[in-house]
Amino acid sequence: MSLNPILRRVTNRIIERSAKTRAAYLQRMSDAKKDGTARVHLSCSGQAHAYAASGEDKVDLTEGTLGNLAIVTAYNDMLSAHQPFEDYPKIIKAAAREIGGTAQVAGGVPAMCDGVTQGETGMELSLFSRDVIALATAVAMSHNTFDAAVFLGVCDKIVPGLVIAAQTFGHLPIVFIPAGPMESGLANDEKSTIRQRFAEGKIARADLLAAEMAAYHGPGTCTFYGTANTNQMLMEFMGLHLPGASFVTPNTPLRTALTRESAQQALRLSALGNSYTPVSRILDERAFVNGIVGLNATGGSTNLLIHLIAMARAGGIVIDWQDFADISDITPLMARVYPNGLADVNHFHAAGGLGFMIGELLQTGLLHPDVQTVAHESLEYYTNEPILRDGRLTFREGSRESINRSILRSAEDPFQPTGGIKRLAGSLGTAVMKVSAVAPEHQCVEAPVRVFHDQREVKNAFKAGELTEDVVVVVRFQGPKANGMPELHSLTPLLSILQGRGQRVALVTDGRMSGASGKVPAAIHVSPEALDDGPIARLQDGDIVRVDAVTGVLDVLDCDLAVRTSVRADLDANQSGTGRELFTMFRQSVNAADAGAMIFGFY
Repeated sequence: MSLNPILRRVTNRIIERSAKTRAAYLQRMSDAKKDGTARVHLSCSGQAHAYAASGEDKVDLTEGTLGNLAIVTAYNDMLSAHQPFEDYPKIIKAAAREIGGTAQVAGGVPAMCDGVTQGETGMELSLFSRDVIALATAVAMSHNTFDAAVFLGVCDKIVPGLVIAAQTFGHLPIVFIPAGPMESGLANDEKSTIRQRFAEGKIARADLLAAEMAAYHGPGTCTFYGTANTNQMLMEFMGLHLPGASFVTPNTPLRTALTRESAQQALRLSALGNSYTPVSRILDERAFVNGIVGLNATGGSTNLLIHLIAMARAGGIVIDWQDFADISDITPLMARVYPNGLADVNHFHAAGGLGFMIGELLQTGLLHPDVQTVAHESLEYYTNEPILRDGRLTFREGSRESINRSILRSAEDPFQPTGGIKRLAGSLGTAVMKVSAVAPEHQCVEAPVRVFHDQREVKNAFKAGELTEDVVVVVRFQGPKANGMPELHSLTPLLSILQGRGQRVALVTDGRMSGASGKVPAAIHVSPEALDDGPIARLQDGDIVRVDAVTGVLDVLDCDLAVRTSVRADLDANQSGTGRELFTMFRQSVNAADAGAMIFGFY
C-alpha cells in the first residue's frame, strides 16, 4: 500500500522545517561516536572507580572488548507501575553475561504519580519532573563507560524524560523496557460512577476508597488508557520496544523473557558488533509521524501533545499542533479503551492490541513502514506477537482480525473516521482537545464564562450550587510559568455531573486535563498562558465563549479583549511548599505548552 498523500505531505513539511536543526543534531551524534568504546579511554583511576564493585564482571570490563550495558531505572516501590522494576537489574545482568556482555545500573531517575498528586500541590512539580528525569539520566550516562543502554520507565513524565535523554545520547543504542499493566480490577465505568456519586455527596468516603482500592490493586500500570499506557503505545509505534512488549502483565514468564531479550538486543546493536543501530537512526521524522498516527488511532493522552514536541526537539525535529491536527483528520479512531470506552488495556491487548492496529494502519498507508527499529528494519515486524515456545521467546504472526469489535476495529470500519485530537484556535489563542470520548452533540459549546484562578474555587462554586446554567468554566493561571501546569483531572467528576444534568458545559484552561480526559469538552494547554499576557487573562465572568471542536474554533464573542487590561493573579501560594521553591528556575525559564513546555533550549 502506498503512503497516504497527506501523511507524506505532513512528513515532508516536518523534514523541511527541521532541516537545519536536524542536520546539526546528527553531526553532534556523529562526533560523539568517533571515539569508539568510551570506557577504554578512561584513566586507570577512572576505570578502577567504575569497576570496583562489579564482582565477577570486573575482568570483562577491564579488557574492554565486550559490550557494557547501562541500566537507567525509574524503580521505586511506592508506585505500582514501577515496583516490578526491582528485580530487573539482576535479570538484565544475567542476560548480558549469557552473550558475553556486562551490565551496570548507571543511575536512577525519579518517578512520580499524577494519580497520587491529583488536586494536590505536588502536581505542580509533575510536568517539571520530566525535565528532571532527562537531567538525571544525563548524570547517570555521563560516566561514559557504556556501549548501549536499557531504560526502565513507564508512566506519565518518565518515558518522555527518558526519550529526551535518549536523544541526547543518540549515538548509543537504547532499548526501552516496560513493566506492563496490572491485572484488571474494578471495571472503569463502575469506578467512574462511584466517583460521581461521591462528588454529589451520595456515598461516604469509605465507599469511595474501597472502590479505588479495588481498581488500583496490584503491581503494574493503571489499566485505563491514560498517559502511562499511551507512552507504552508510542514506544512500540516508534520502534523503541520489542514487538508486543507494551501490555504484557508483570511477574509473568513472558514479561521476564521480553526483559532478557531486550537487554541482549541492546548489546547486539552496539558499535562493537555488525548491527550498529543508534537511537538517532531510529527516532527520525517518520518515527514521530508514526507516533502521532498511533496517538490518534488509539484516542491517546493529550499530554503527549506537549511531550512529543519536546521529545522531537531534543533530536532536532520540529513538530507542532497543526501537524497533529492534520494527521488526526486522516487517521481513523480504531480503539475504544476507557475513558473512550468501557474496556481497559488488558481487554484491548487480548482483542488484538497494537500488533493488529499497526498491521491495519500499514495496509491503509497510514504508517511509514520503512523505519529502523530496535528489532528490525521495518515496522511490519511489529505486527508480530511475542510468545513462549518450549520456554524460549519467539515471535509469531499476530492477529489479522479483531477478536472484539466493541473494543478494536479495522481501519476500514473504525469507531469514527478521524482521530481523537483537535487543535482549536481563535481570539483566545490556541489550544487542543481530546474528542474521542466526547459525544458529537457536546463537541461545540457556546455559553457564558465563569472565571476561576484555582481548581479549588471551581469545586467550591459547585458545592455552593452556583453552576446551575450552561457554562464555560475557565481555569487560568495554570500554565507552566504560573505554577508548573498541573493536571485538573479532579474537576472531571463535577463537570460530568453538570453535563449529565443537561447543561451545556466546557472547560477552557491553560493547564492540563490529563490522559484520562473524558466526555466533557476541554480546551486545554491554552497558549499563550495567562501569565504570559495571553487573551485568557482578559476574560471576565459573563463573556460568551465558543468552544468548537468541529470547526476548530476557540473564540470570545461580541467582545474586544484588546481594550481590556490583563488580570494579574496572586501566585505567592504556588511558590513554596512540597518542594516548589526548588523549581523557581524552572518556572522562570520554561517555554510555552505549544513548544513543549520545557526548560531546555534545543536548537
